[in-house]
Amino acid sequence: MVKFGYTILYVEDVEKSIEFYENAFGFSRKFIVPGNDYGELSTGETTLSFASKKLAAENIKDGFIESTLEDKPFAIEIGFITDEVGELVQKATSLGAVLVKEPTKKPWGQIVAYVRDLDGFLIEICTEVEG
Repeated sequence: MVKFGYTILYVEDVEKSIEFYENAFGFSRKFIVPGNDYGELSTGETTLSFASKKLAAENIKDGFIESTLEDKPFAIEIGFITDEVGELVQKATSLGAVLVKEPTKKPWGQIVAYVRDLDGFLIEICTEVEG
């Protein structure tokens, strides 16, 4: 059996990123390792993790494309489900997230909005998909 365990975002400052996600989305901290190079948040079944770019560079010898707010987002997003999309978007942007798309109702009834976090990662904030 295979289980999806976690997603790791490579960030400039693990502590700062974890604090943002705690404050903006209400997730709780599992831990941050001594030296602040890696940390995890409890988000439900799947863990959201953060690794410093320094640690990532040690693990990926050929390098990687860094996420920044100055560049377009990667062709991937993380999604957070809530009944209060507009309120969560407002809270996240008040804490430093950048609004990409205001909440919009999709033809299938779902409300979807997009923001980018402090490191430029794309976040979908949406209602549950019905059906």
